[in-house]
Amino acid sequence: MRVRIKYSKQGLLKFIGHLDMMRCFQKLLRRAGVDVSFSEGYSPHMVMSYAFPLGVGMTSDSEYVDVDLNRAYSSRELVSLLNEAAPEGLHVLDAREVPLGKGNKGMTLVARADYTLSFRPGHEWDSSVQEAFRSWVKQPVIYAVKKGKKGEKEVDIAPFLYEAVISPEPKRVCGIADEEPEFRKGDLFLSLSAGSGTNIRPDLVMDTFAKDRGLLPDPYRFMINRDEVYADLGGERPGSDRFVPLIGLGTTME
Repeated sequence: MRVRIKYSKQGLLKFIGHLDMMRCFQKLLRRAGVDVSFSEGYSPHMVMSYAFPLGVGMTSDSEYVDVDLNRAYSSRELVSLLNEAAPEGLHVLDAREVPLGKGNKGMTLVARADYTLSFRPGHEWDSSVQEAFRSWVKQPVIYAVKKGKKGEKEVDIAPFLYEAVISPEPKRVCGIADEEPEFRKGDLFLSLSAGSGTNIRPDLVMDTFAKDRGLLPDPYRFMINRDEVYADLGGERPGSDRFVPLIGLGTTME
């Protein structure tokens, strides 16, 4: 069976890179005594895959890993086992069974991600910059320079910037949240295209805004937290929301 595990990554763990985080989670599964499936061959390894690697320096409430198991667990049991063995800063939030098959892996489903950007003390925007940002994100075209393996290229990010809200304005999360999270005054909420299609990072949005408005770049200005990661159903389920959290595609194990 395949299980999708959702966990948060907070505190000093934000300085741990993706590869080290993978090793950390493998050790966590061993410490917790979870019966994980291993690949065959000369170098067997745990059958697991991560949905959407997190950048170093960012915290998250929505990390996802798919793990193949040899036996069934209840969702409550698996969450409890993992949290008892988890290091400080890692907290397992949910675990649900998902269908087997490459098309159902989290890494192939990611289409959108939500972020909260909190200003560090002394680096807050004044009202004029806030108004400039609200006007800037409403432009029909916003060109940004993305760096990739093949070099730099200019991309219009406007179609992929789904939402940008400065609190205390109301926050909308794709119409699926049961409760709206509370923001500190001045926090910035971004909902962006993500995944293998067109991946837009929050720091790219902020650097582009600063450049377009002639502001000095300040990478220390924000603390970035990833709130949620979504799949795009694209109307596959009549009456459902188009964007659904990855954990919402799984079934609670009894």
